[in-house]
Amino acid sequence: MAIYRFRITFEDYEDVYREIDMLSKQTFSELHEAIHKTTSYEAERTSSFYVSNDQWKKGTEIAFLPTARKVSEGVLLMENIRLSKFIDDPHQKFYYIYNFDRPYEFHVELIKILKEEEGKTYPIVFKTVGAAPKSLAASNFPVADPLEDDDDEEVLVDETQYGVDDDEEFDLFDGDDEEEEDKSEKESGGSFDEY
Repeated sequence: MAIYRFRITFEDYEDVYREIDMLSKQTFSELHEAIHKTTSYEAERTSSFYVSNDQWKKGTEIAFLPTARKVSEGVLLMENIRLSKFIDDPHQKFYYIYNFDRPYEFHVELIKILKEEEGKTYPIVFKTVGAAPKSLAASNFPVADPLEDDDDEEVLVDETQYGVDDDEEFDLFDGDDEEEEDKSEKESGGSFDEY
């Protein structure tokens, strides 16, 4: 049986990724669980894989714990769909969103197709690079630990005002502009101050 090796990369943290070997007959639900064993995130969250192209454009959705609306629209369920059903390309890509309430987005790419090795139980984490972000902030960025002591750190404040150079002086009204104003006031019958 074929083994699919997937590289799973955090969209906002490209230096954090996992490589996981899966049997071709295993389901998207099993891949979902395998990903979260390596991140320590709770797997029981609404999530979806989307069949994707090389530009990570979302196609067919394969959902875990879908909303009633998605179910009524006939969304595919992760637990019912084998990985092999959507592997059309030796570098097949899936866009994966974990936890729609506070989402993290991942790029999942098939990087190798191998032969099954006897005596191994799949899924297998082949490689782990970088620590998964600890906070599931809505901004998709980890929040600093409030318990960290940062009193010793010197805070540098950049006091540069963009668009203004201290070495140059800018005169907003030079003599030519004032003459033009006086001329236009005479033509229009005076200035606004007179009214």
